[in-house]
Amino acid sequence: MGKKIFEIIASPLILAIVLSGCGKKAPKQEAVVYTSLDKVFSQPILEEFERKTDIKVKAVYDSEATKTTGLVNRLIAEKANPRADVFWNSETGRTIVLKQKGVLAPYKSPQAADIPATFKDSRGYWSGFGARCRILIYNTDILKEQDLPESIFELTDPKWKGKVSLAYPLFGTTATHAATLFANLGEAKAKEYFEALKANNVMITDGNASSRDRVADGTVAIGFTDTDDAYVAIKQGRPVDIIWPDRDGMGTLLIPNTVALIKGGPNPEAGKKFIDFLLSKKVEEMLAFSDAGQIPLRPDVKRPEHVPTPDKVRAMEVDFEEVAGQMEPSGRFLQKLFVR
Repeated sequence: MGKKIFEIIASPLILAIVLSGCGKKAPKQEAVVYTSLDKVFSQPILEEFERKTDIKVKAVYDSEATKTTGLVNRLIAEKANPRADVFWNSETGRTIVLKQKGVLAPYKSPQAADIPATFKDSRGYWSGFGARCRILIYNTDILKEQDLPESIFELTDPKWKGKVSLAYPLFGTTATHAATLFANLGEAKAKEYFEALKANNVMITDGNASSRDRVADGTVAIGFTDTDDAYVAIKQGRPVDIIWPDRDGMGTLLIPNTVALIKGGPNPEAGKKFIDFLLSKKVEEMLAFSDAGQIPLRPDVKRPEHVPTPDKVRAMEVDFEEVAGQMEPSGRFLQKLFVR
């Protein structure tokens, strides 16, 4: 009898607990994303992903002064206990360094199927999308069209002494550009080139945006930067324009964004969904129509008129694995050359 009374009393109680549990929502998924792309360009993409998937993104951004390097060092330090799920890098070289150091996990996203093989890892450790070009930016109040150099190698000429700016070449796309020159020219010629730039009093700035700004404000006549920084200044109406260098020579360096899955990250499935989204044509289109004007790697992606297709850019021939192998040796040399 006592047992029956207990069952009668307990059954509604158990039912109430079960029903109350059914009414609770499952915890919201999240993805932890480390990104070196400027927040002004990356944040709208992250917010669109959240709207599309209901997955919360926890983003960690890099600073302008330590572009890419800061987050790469953090990922290496966290290797034994990863905190990130995805690394969205604004360049290629140090993504491959992370692969070489065992920080990344392979993931072949179906969205990467039509991305050209040059811009993705054959085993799925990283994929490229939305690219920028390394260009020269010049002040239109100082230089006229007939005065413009056609090659970055002309900037070692004495007539450009003290008139050229360059971001500190240990970080971001400037470091990738330097490593590419070491890979393509060979160590001796690359060292000779950077030594000649220093002898010509090249102005070293904190980043590509700073290099652009020194040109825009007339401190120097011409500088190295990326297309996204140049497009922003042009849209603002500043007195600058772009030179696409070495079109009759080695070509212009085309540097895609890269995305990679972190090995042992806390939310791998959410991370994969984010990678799928980032590699979609929709995101390449969003980046192309943003102020960054990034270049879609797929020719059928919509873009504004001022953003070229990859085949219209005389892109430098690059082996990104070889470039990654030059990141550390070129960095050591340039750190000693441009002591700060």
